[in-house]
Amino acid sequence: MTQLVPIRREADHRHLLLDLFCCAGGAAMGYHRAGFRVVGVDIAARPNYPFTFVRADALTHLAALIASGEIRQYAAVHASPPCQAGCALTVGTNESQGWGGVHEDLVAPTRELLEATGLPYVMEQPNGRAKIRKDLRLCGEMFGLDVLRHRNFELGGGWTVPQPAHRKHRGYVRGYRHGVYRDGPYVAAYGEGGGKATIPEMQRAMGITWTDVRQELTEAIPPAYSELIGSALIVSARAVAA
Repeated sequence: MTQLVPIRREADHRHLLLDLFCCAGGAAMGYHRAGFRVVGVDIAARPNYPFTFVRADALTHLAALIASGEIRQYAAVHASPPCQAGCALTVGTNESQGWGGVHEDLVAPTRELLEATGLPYVMEQPNGRAKIRKDLRLCGEMFGLDVLRHRNFELGGGWTVPQPAHRKHRGYVRGYRHGVYRDGPYVAAYGEGGGKATIPEMQRAMGITWTDVRQELTEAIPPAYSELIGSALIVSARAVAA
C-alpha cells in the first residue's frame, strides 16, 4: 500500500525588495535571480510582470509605506523613474523638433522618498541629463549581450558595487543613424523602423522572455544588470547583519 507523505512547504525567507516604476519587470527578474523576493509598483497595468504587482502611483505608494511603517518589511528599494525628460535618446529629438516641456522629471522627489526609507536603494536612469549620481555604469557588452543599453545607477544607503570594466564595443548598433545605415552586432532596442530591433530580437538580446510588448521591452533593464547589483546588495546586507 502506497504511503502518502505530506508535502513540506518551506517559507520563503529571501529578502524582500520593492521595485518602483517597475514596468514589465526586467530589473525585477535580475533581483529575483540574485536571491530577492520582489514586489513591483507601477501606475499602469502590467499583466506581464512576473512577480507580485501593485497598481498604484509609485511615489504615493512609497510615501504611504513610509508613513505606516510598512516599509520596514523591505530590505531595499529599486526605482526607475520616467526618464523622457532627460534621456539622451529623446532630448536631441525634442529640441530639434521644438518639442519638450511635457515630461515631468521625477528624480528629485524619488530620491527624497528613497532617502526617507532609511534603506539601501538603487535609482536607475539612462545616459542623458537626468541628475543622478553615477555610482555605477553598466553596458550590455559587460555581460555579452547583443544590446548596449548604457544605464547609470545611483546607490544610496551606504553601500557600493564594484565598477566592472567597460569593455570595448565590438562594432556598431545595427540600423540607420543620421541617414547612414550600418550593420553591427548590436540591435537598437528602442523605437520602430530604420533597422530597429524586432520584438524577438529585443527579447533575445536582453534576456527577457515573459513579455512581447514593444513599449515594455524598449524601456526594460536587462536582468543581467540588476542580478549583478542584487548580488552585491545581498553581500552587503549579510555583512551588516554579521
